[in-house]
Amino acid sequence: MSGAGEARVRSAAVWRVLPGPVLRTLPWRALGAAGGVGLLLAGAARWLIDGDEWLALNLLRATALAFALGLAFLLDDPARETTASVPTTRPLRQALRVAMVAPFLALAWTVAMLLVPGEIRPPVGDVTLEAAATSVLALAAAAVAVRFNEASEPGQAVAAAVLTSAVVLPLALPGRWAMFVAVRDERWAASHERWVWVLVGAAVVWAACGPERLRRRALRDGPSGA
Repeated sequence: MSGAGEARVRSAAVWRVLPGPVLRTLPWRALGAAGGVGLLLAGAARWLIDGDEWLALNLLRATALAFALGLAFLLDDPARETTASVPTTRPLRQALRVAMVAPFLALAWTVAMLLVPGEIRPPVGDVTLEAAATSVLALAAAAVAVRFNEASEPGQAVAAAVLTSAVVLPLALPGRWAMFVAVRDERWAASHERWVWVLVGAAVVWAACGPERLRRRALRDGPSGA
């Protein structure tokens, strides 16, 4: 068998056995807690609010933030030093983690939207864009922490940074650049154009920070590069 053929066989074997260990190391407790808090916040729009569109919108934004705080822990890996030596790249391992969680996240967000009564529910597509951008921003922050920090579980610091940014940055932006506006505000469409850029920028940062640093790969592989 040629070297390329052997490499493909080894890669296929790794992908058959990798999902199990990755599934066991996912931070299910943090993800579950974030999901539960988020759904409780969304549920308040049904049980505690009497037709207040602005408050319902902000509860959905708080739900999106809660989900994002859970995702801040997604790249935590107690076995980071062990998994770094497997013949798969870190971006692929991170993508596998996201793929395993994405269906649960999509289901939770769908439930959250349905919990808000239809008469005060904001535009689904626009609010989902905000939620997606917030989630990818949390993943990008986690990827930055993993790339530039040797800690195996930086999620707590990442979550604190995401939460602080979500509170401080909107207050620092001038009114014409506001990100969180009311549905009937004339700036609604413009603000969601900016949300698209946030989503794209966060995705680029996440992709750029996915690979391991060259120095770390060299130390792992050894002088021979084997």
